[in-house]
Order: sequence, then C-alpha cells, then structure tokens
Amino acid sequence: MSDKHEKHTKPIVSVISGGIAGGVEASVTYPFEFAKTRAQLHVRKAGVPYPRNPFAVVGQVYSQEGLRALYKGCGALVVGSVGKDAVRFLSFDQVKNAFKDPETGTLSPVRNMLAGMAAGVVASATAVTPTERIKTALIDDARGPKQFTSTLHAIKTILTEDGFKGLYRGFAGTTLKQASATSFRMGTYNILKDYEKTHHIEQNTAANFANGAIAGTTTTLATQPFDVIKTRSQTAKATTTREAIAGIWKDDGIRAFWRGTVMRLGRTVLAGGVLFTTAEAVAKIINPILDP
Repeated sequence: MSDKHEKHTKPIVSVISGGIAGGVEASVTYPFEFAKTRAQLHVRKAGVPYPRNPFAVVGQVYSQEGLRALYKGCGALVVGSVGKDAVRFLSFDQVKNAFKDPETGTLSPVRNMLAGMAAGVVASATAVTPTERIKTALIDDARGPKQFTSTLHAIKTILTEDGFKGLYRGFAGTTLKQASATSFRMGTYNILKDYEKTHHIEQNTAANFANGAIAGTTTTLATQPFDVIKTRSQTAKATTTREAIAGIWKDDGIRAFWRGTVMRLGRTVLAGGVLFTTAEAVAKIINPILDP
C-alpha cells in the first residue's frame, strides 16, 4: 500500500488497516452474504424456483423473519473478517515489500497474483475456515427447526459433536477459495494501483473504490465454484469436500457450481470498494502517527 518512494509498509499498519477494513466491509455487506449463502444452500425441488435476485431474497427474509434474521451469523463473520483481512493485508504487504522493484515500488502482475495467493492460504488456515464454518452453520440452521440458540452455542455444539476438526470442515474448499479469491482481489487491486502510479494517475478515494470494485468483480467471476463448494461443505450437518461436490453436481449439474453468482457479485463489487477505500484511509491516519 506504499507509494512510489515511500518506505516499506510497516506490519502494524497492515494489521490495523486490514483488520478495520475487514470489519467494516463485512458489516456493510452482510445481507448480501446472507442471501448468497441461502441461495447456495437451496436444493432444487419440483415447483420451487431457485432465487436469483439478491434484493428479492433479502426482502423476503426481512418480511417473513425480520431484520435480525438477515444478520444471523454476522458476528462470526465480522470477527473472522477482522482476523482474515488483518492476516491477508499483512501477508500480502510483507511479500510485496520483499519482492517489489526498489525503483518503482511495484511488483510484476504475476508476482502480485502469487503474493495474493500466499496471503489467502495463510488467512484460510488462521481465521477464515472456522468463522465461515460457524457463519454457514448458523444460516443453514435458521432455515428449519433451530438447533443453535446463539453463535457461542453453535461453537460449543460443533466442538461437542465433531471436535476441533468440526470447525475446519470445508478447509480444502475454503482454502482453494481464499487462495484464488485473494490472489485475484489483492492482485488485481495492486496491479491497477501500480499501473496508475507509473502513469501518474492521482490516487484518491474514488480511484481506490473503483479499483476495489473491479477487483471484486474479477474475483467473483473467477472463483464462484470454490465458494459454492465451501458453503455446501460447511452446513449445519457438515459434509466432506468430496461429498459437497457430488451433492452440488447431483442437484443441478455444472450450473449449480455457479449458484449465487449474481448475489455474490452484488456483494463483492461493493465489498471490494469499501475494503480497499477503508484500508487506504486508515493507513493514511496511522502512518503519520507511527512515522512523525
């Protein structure tokens, strides 16, 4: 997140700016995440249409179940997003600091993507998989007779029934999704930013938001199948990644692997803009404090 002639990004700046940005982004966009997850958990039945419009799903859930239902599992995702994005920004910035060109302060497009991939793997192992497992189980549980009374109860139940490994159900699918998603999201954003720096295009809030939105769009279109697999393997009644893939294919063939794309796209375009704009703004506040 450094400019051309700035020093390397300090680890504390990466952690704080990434963590705050992740929490803000998750809170702002959660209803779209809720709708997307509901769509991916939908099993095709005769006469029951597959919901495609995220606004319709949000409106239906709000009218039938109230506002609180739209934020079921939100706490787990926000906590996870703070940790996930703190780790992602830290990992990415450290790789970028190590390999960027000392003259231009940029990375090649390939190295940008690889740096993002490494950051995604680290984030999945340390923060994303457990929180996504809890969030997905809570959303799935809310569709029928309630098994969980709260996020804490869900965690206790999962640990009691399946041990610590229960929190890591869907690890393979989540890691594939995180590695690819972070590679495209962080990579695309920084490729655009590096291009703008080398062509002397002003870096401002509008540019940051636009770059983040483009990165979000690219990420969604490239990684949707991994997201669907991850969701199916982390339901209230957890399955293995292999069973999730078989179930998705049986339900609706190849098309099922792209279920929830429109809903996720609506979220990630906004999320990408919010995430990087917030991170850049926080970094601008912190840097002068740490380096007066």
